[in-house]
Amino acid sequence: GAADMYRAYRDMREANYKGADKYFHARGNYEAARRGPGGAWAAKVISDAREKWQSDVSGRGAEDTRADQEANEWGRNGGDPNRYRPAGLPSKY
Repeated sequence: GAADMYRAYRDMREANYKGADKYFHARGNYEAARRGPGGAWAAKVISDAREKWQSDVSGRGAEDTRADQEANEWGRNGGDPNRYRPAGLPSKY
């Protein structure tokens, strides 16, 4: 699960595509959770830690953290990450 989360993060950084953040959140959680309970657990722990750091350090605010967590949970619960896919994001991702 942790490798799935890292791959989604790496792809998000590489894509550097405006509005794609939530898609990569959902995708990483979705892929990790498909590995079973351990993957879902890893996705939750990593997502929660990242959002805590982001809200404490980056100053992006509670609304962004809430929206990220919504995308995290959507993916982790088996929701299609493409719900959050922005138009024009290269098909490579």
